Parts: sequence; C-alpha cells; structure tokens
Amino acid sequence: MLVDNGVKGDSRVQKQARSAADAGWEVVLLGVAPGLKTVTWKLGEADVRLVPMPRKFSQRANGWVRRKASGAKRRLRGATPSAAVPAAAPAAAPVAAAPPAPPKKRRLDGIRTAGEKVGRGVRRGWDNTALVVYKNVLGDSAWRRLDPQLWAFEVAFGHVIDSLRPDLIHANDFRMLGVGARAARRLRASGHPVKLVWDAHEFLPGINPWMNNPRWHPAQLAHERTYAPYADAVVTVSEGLAELLQREHKLPRLPEVVLNAPGGDEPGSAEEVPTGLRESCGIDPAAPVAVYSGAAAPQRGLGIMVEALPQLPGVHAVFVVPRPNAPYLQQLKARAQELGVADRVHALPYVHHQHVVRFLAGADVGVIPILHYPNHEIALITKFFEYSHARLPLVVSDVRMMAETTRATGQGEVFRAEDLADYVRAVREVLADPQRYRAAYDKPSLLENWTWEAQAQVLDGIYTRLVPGRPAAGS
Repeated sequence: MLVDNGVKGDSRVQKQARSAADAGWEVVLLGVAPGLKTVTWKLGEADVRLVPMPRKFSQRANGWVRRKASGAKRRLRGATPSAAVPAAAPAAAPVAAAPPAPPKKRRLDGIRTAGEKVGRGVRRGWDNTALVVYKNVLGDSAWRRLDPQLWAFEVAFGHVIDSLRPDLIHANDFRMLGVGARAARRLRASGHPVKLVWDAHEFLPGINPWMNNPRWHPAQLAHERTYAPYADAVVTVSEGLAELLQREHKLPRLPEVVLNAPGGDEPGSAEEVPTGLRESCGIDPAAPVAVYSGAAAPQRGLGIMVEALPQLPGVHAVFVVPRPNAPYLQQLKARAQELGVADRVHALPYVHHQHVVRFLAGADVGVIPILHYPNHEIALITKFFEYSHARLPLVVSDVRMMAETTRATGQGEVFRAEDLADYVRAVREVLADPQRYRAAYDKPSLLENWTWEAQAQVLDGIYTRLVPGRPAAGS
C-alpha cells in the first residue's frame, strides 16, 4: 500500500492496512518519513514503513524555459555592436564627502515590499510561460516539468517497491497512482505478475488547488490522465465520484465504492484512551457543545461557527483539527476575541482514529459547514460517518450529497452554506429537541452499513478477484 503522507493522520489508509492484514494478506504500508531516516512500526499485523523524500527537487518547473530564454537574450546582446567607449575624463579634484543622509526606513520598507510583489509577479509570469510551453510541446507528459515533486515520490518509493516484489499494489490518491503504475510496469517487465488498485479519494478536476501557482493543478491532472489506464481496479469514496471518474478517464468498469466509514473501538491500554472532549476543554457537562472534526481551512467554512456564538448563548464551539495552533485557527480565535466569545471557542488535536467516535460523542451537535466546491457535493465525508456513529444530531451545509442524506434519514438539519442566520436557526432547532434527531440512528441497518467492517469486505473482494488463490487468513 502506498500513501503520500506520514500515515498517522490518515484513518482510511490505517484501516485499509489493518483490515487487509486481518484478512490474511501480508501488508507493507509505505508512507513519507518526517526526516531523513526510514521509520517503521506495526499497525496490527501490518508493517508500516515511512521512507525519506529526496531533498533535490526544489528547482522550479520553469527553470528550463528561463535558461533557454536567458541564453537567447545573451546571444542577442553578443551580436549587437557595442557603442564606442568615450575617453576618460580628467581626474577631478578631491571633494570632501557629504555627511550621510538620515535613513529613510519607511520608504525603504515600501521599496522592499514593492520589490517582493514584483518578484512574485515575475515568477508567476515565468510559471505561466512554462505552463504554455510544456503543455504545447509535451502534452500530458509535461507533468514531469510542471511539478518535479511528483518525480520525487518515484525516487523515494520506487526502489523500495521493487525490492518487495508485491503481488498487488494499492495506490492511494492521485500522487501515488503514478508511483504504483510505474512499479507495476517494471515488475511485469521482469516477469513478476502484479495488479494495481487505484484508490481515488477525490475528483481531481474539482479540487481547490493545494499550491498557489498556475502549473500545479495542470501537472496533477496530466499525471492522473497518464496513469489512470494502468489501474486493474479503481475504488473510490462515493457513487457520484465513481461515475465522474469513469466518465473522465473512460474506465471500462465503474469504480467500486469503499466508504470512509469508522471502525469499532479496538482494545488498547488505558493510556491510549484520550481524555473526554468536554474534560479536555474544561466545559461544564450541562453546556451545549457544537463540534467540528477534520481539516481546518477557509473552504471548510469554519468561521460561521464562531460568528454564530453571540446569537447562541452558552453554546461552545470545539474544533478537533490536525494542528490546533495553525494560522487559520489563530484567526478564528482572534475573531472570537473581537466578538467577546473567546471563552467558548476551543481547539484540540486529533485523537487516534480508533477513539474518534467515543471522543466526539461528548458533544451535542456535529457540524459540517463546508462550502460549495465540486468535491464537497459528491461524497459523504469521513466526519459525517464519525458523527453518525457518535449518534450526534447533525448540522450540515447544503452541499448536495450530505444534505440529501441528512434530510432522508432525519438525523439533522440542513442550512444554506455561508448563511449565518440559517446556521443559527439549524443549531437552535437541533438543540431544542436532540432526541428527535438521535432517534434516526435506531433505524435498522443504518449504522451497520456505515462501518469499516462492511467496507473491508468490499476491499477484500476486490483483492481476491485480482489475486486469486492466496492463502486464507491464519494459514
């Protein structure tokens, strides 16, 4: 299994590895090491190995274009006759140096700021030029030039995969697709049969680009188009995304759906069980709590939870996020200070995925305030299932899939994304009669279908179809 992160913050890949090992597969999960040394540990019966990334892929993708353009300019200058050099003027009598002028700090700071803006504009101009040149000359192969970091994953992972000689490669998301496809091609060329599973976590054409430059997103799209045909099977997180992927890449078979559903609590020592959510924040047991769990970014719409607090007396907002002190969280806390509600805004770090459901159950409302982006419309995201298993009434924005499901099950209220008044209404309605919404979870088979155990059976079926005749679990 391949993933482009450090594993510990990725519940989906952890559950994949553990459940596959429990089903009898010999699993090695490869991820990215935080430093320059390989890191290993056990995840159940699965082996986790984090490999160091190379440090020599920082050259900008426009470097080749800039070098060619600079060379051309030098040749043009060299071909231009130089003007005659005037004769040297007679030496002037020495003049006493004038006293230095007082420093003009503000002006210099302004010049420096303007210079930085010009520099960013020049770099962006070269990025746009590189994008046009490489796409026109190289087509989809341009990803190698547009985002050299994609090749860094090959340098880090490729030789490790070759040494393992796997029977099946499970590549998580778009950056690992190329690594898995190239490894499969090399292994087959050497006479070793191998199958490739591509696990598409999101619809790449519809994502909000991760990097602020014009070449990053086209590079990822070209890379995915290049290697999608190499997958022997494709899995994804929702039926809507499966249909989009099949249409985008002309896949011969509709991808199978493996939901981002939570697994049950697994046994562990008392030290591994986190302190409760309310206890971690010092919130009174009787105070109402609205919780958000997941990545923190402006497109997640978290600001509305803070803006609403002056209209929701006594309600606390808790953010369970990867980095509680990240700049975006600091902005939310600063805004809470301005609104006079700082004592009711809390940020906590992630807990282990095995304990997420139990941890979130300490809240009264599970909030998903995400904004309208293509990928937000087409899937039930991880936190939706985690809130559900915690039996929390939901307050979700009107992104299509989650809004439709919430209305159909009756497990919460839907509000118009970015509409503060409508969000306040939804929270008030849920808090007024929480048992009405919790009763939805008593419906037969609702939660049973939203478990990782059910998803693991789908995944094991795909593996078994691709690699028949493997030893049974425990043999």
